[in-house]
Amino acid sequence: MSDRKAGGSSAPAVARVSVTPAAQALIERLRAAHGPLMFHQSGGCCDGSAPMCFALGEFITGDADICLGEIAGTPFYMSRSQFEYWEHTHLIIDAVPGNGGMFSLERPTGMRFLTRSRLYEDAEWQALEAQGRP
Repeated sequence: MSDRKAGGSSAPAVARVSVTPAAQALIERLRAAHGPLMFHQSGGCCDGSAPMCFALGEFITGDADICLGEIAGTPFYMSRSQFEYWEHTHLIIDAVPGNGGMFSLERPTGMRFLTRSRLYEDAEWQALEAQGRP
């Protein structure tokens, strides 16, 4: 799992979200069945605060959503208000046995996506500040 991605400058950009090998395998399985995908980090309500996987365009994002980056070639969105709470943490999307979110594509697979997180190290935070907000 990589926490960095190539950027336009000489120093690599720091990714805000990454994926575990288990989640990458599930994403690839879902992409084979459903075509291009997208994620939206749920802010609560029906499915708690789970990362939700949709066919690309099935979930309509708006001005209140921001793209944090890509995981396994798939865009990952979150609401701006939720980002205010999570901006100091690197999100790690994992896949574990269980029932996925009611509207998320992985639900029938017996697996579910799960968000893990860790605080950024000082050097990562400085790089993120230099990159600017998403």
